[in-house]
Amino acid sequence: MIGAAQLEACGITRNTARRWRRRGRLYRIHSDVDAFGHPSVPPEGLMVAALLHVGATAVLSHRTAAWWWGILDERPDLIHVSCLHRAGSSPGLVIHQRRRLEATRHRRFPITTLSQTFIDLAAGEPRPTVRQALANADYRGILKPAAIAAVSGRGRPGTTSLRQALKEHQPRLAQTRSELERRFLALCETAGFPLPEVNGRLAGWTVDALWRAEHVAVELDGRGNHRSPAQIERDRRKELELRAAGFVVLRYTWRQVTDQSELVIADLAAALGGAVAERS
Repeated sequence: MIGAAQLEACGITRNTARRWRRRGRLYRIHSDVDAFGHPSVPPEGLMVAALLHVGATAVLSHRTAAWWWGILDERPDLIHVSCLHRAGSSPGLVIHQRRRLEATRHRRFPITTLSQTFIDLAAGEPRPTVRQALANADYRGILKPAAIAAVSGRGRPGTTSLRQALKEHQPRLAQTRSELERRFLALCETAGFPLPEVNGRLAGWTVDALWRAEHVAVELDGRGNHRSPAQIERDRRKELELRAAGFVVLRYTWRQVTDQSELVIADLAAALGGAVAERS
């Protein structure tokens, strides 16, 4: 990545830069930032381009910061950058102008602190996303509730939502491997069930949701789950071996968990039996 000021410092005039773009030596990323030599730019390069475009006080923030910290798994489609000055917008880039920044450096990039990143997430993202980020941070050993408290409680947007997410914090969310597993855990919370072990090992198999004391195992089939005959045979073998280990085996689809939750809750309540009655 190279900015307009850097080109000028190297003695490259605007006319020369335009000629290089026509010849494929430079590729425009933002109005004042180019990629050199190749139009395919990796995510790190796009972040560099965003920071160059926004200017000296720019830092990665919001969902981009959360992804770079490793507390959100999916790289956001848009790059979020915060700064202390006005900056021109650009496609693929969201610029947040603010009066002050809690910033640091992480893996070579200027970025909002982890605590500030949580505040920003809570201000603009749904609570399940914030809870997932908290669980991922906890799993990685970087969750510091005291540091979060130090930057919250000052009338900042997101503070109330973040406090509630901390109260509802479930570290086992970090063990989930799919959106369906996260939704199933949320369903269990809503129903008041004791939360299961997620992706635990039993009889040599990894089980999506497992209540060991109650001897109940749940397998979840995601959207568009078209299994081959070999996969179906494997699933049946898995179920037989889990039953042989003394477990009730239940299987739910994406549609059942999302659109027929009452039926799933009733079915699961019957299987868990005494555990649910004791909790209620």
